[in-house]
Amino acid sequence: MEFKVIKTVIFGMLTLALVQAKNGKLKEVFSWKQVDFAFPSEAARKAAIDSGAFIKEHNLPLGLEVYKDKLFITLPRWKAGILATLTYVSLKDTSNKSPNLIPYPNFEANDIHKKDNSTTIVSVFRVRADQCHRLWVMDTGVTDILGSSEHITSPKLLVYDLKTDTLIREYYIKKEHIKEPSFFANVIIDVTSDKCDKAFAYLPDLGSNAVIVYSWESNDSWRVEHHFFHMDPLAGNYHVGGVNFQWVDGVFGMALSPVQEDGYRTVYFHALSSTREFAVSSRILQNETLASNSYYEYKQLGSRGPNSQATASFLDEKSGVLLYTQINKDGVGCWNSFKHGTEYSADTNGLVASDNETMIFPNDLKVDTESNLWVLTDRLPLYLHGKLDTQDVNYRIFKAPVSEAIKGTVCDTA
Repeated sequence: MEFKVIKTVIFGMLTLALVQAKNGKLKEVFSWKQVDFAFPSEAARKAAIDSGAFIKEHNLPLGLEVYKDKLFITLPRWKAGILATLTYVSLKDTSNKSPNLIPYPNFEANDIHKKDNSTTIVSVFRVRADQCHRLWVMDTGVTDILGSSEHITSPKLLVYDLKTDTLIREYYIKKEHIKEPSFFANVIIDVTSDKCDKAFAYLPDLGSNAVIVYSWESNDSWRVEHHFFHMDPLAGNYHVGGVNFQWVDGVFGMALSPVQEDGYRTVYFHALSSTREFAVSSRILQNETLASNSYYEYKQLGSRGPNSQATASFLDEKSGVLLYTQINKDGVGCWNSFKHGTEYSADTNGLVASDNETMIFPNDLKVDTESNLWVLTDRLPLYLHGKLDTQDVNYRIFKAPVSEAIKGTVCDTA
């Protein structure tokens, strides 16, 4: 995943001129120079700073999710001093453009130093809320990733009841499914509101090129491997925000089509260090025997074109548009699965928004239940390989109706 860096070179700001298009479609909802937390008191805040539990400049927002009036924001524990890894802000009032983050479900659940045996959320990259009012949290279990890389727990899947904000399930990834380079930084949930007990979670292992499939009903999981889960060695070079670096990340982004006539979905997926998109039916992934023994059921759709590596992707069921981050292009791309079917190429993929100032490293995106696109940008390469300017806005969250975002692009439904 993002921390698996082979080589880094800091370039001049001339690199930023490679993308000139401006973002005129996405509305900036929140922005921060640095994030802070909603401490119970100023004394508590001071104590956290004095103890080193909170080092403001180390806290970088990375993932997001929307559930009713909550906007969830994750902060992986890349470095020491990240007070909470899973947080949210309220969408009831967006007049404060830089609100303090509220730990979810509370401070205690995010405390990696507590002495009791209650469940701790260690380090989270992405989360997903489902139609059954549950929040699925993929916890890497690793803290201080860029430093001592301490393994607090094995990777685990945590599921919270969003109506009561209580933990209802905790599932540790099986030891036999974890390889030396394994890293779990994403979670995709396949479920419908009328079959909540039939949910499946797809957990990409970007380090060892596999997908763990978890069944809620059986409370069991299996590991799936395929050649298409690997990186493309010709697509591991990046130029973002004036930084040149190389990543070797395998399967990462996954998105789901609407349920089809056979009762299953198409699962679209790609490696982070790749410009190609692939697909497989959920019927294959959900069958432990078929998943690793049906090589030809996995299909290559095509390439998005040069410099089109993507982290997150999400398909809007209403329009059929697959939206994905474009990290080398400081923007968001799109492909219309309803309009173009299996025709997938640079010609059928579009750029819905791009800005070489406000959209440096679009890290995560989601589409909410009302077909609004949400995008988080965080200048991650500067955080990892350079230094963020704490006097400048570094983290932004944007929003736009999907129909407006794709207007005028090759993905437009008109």
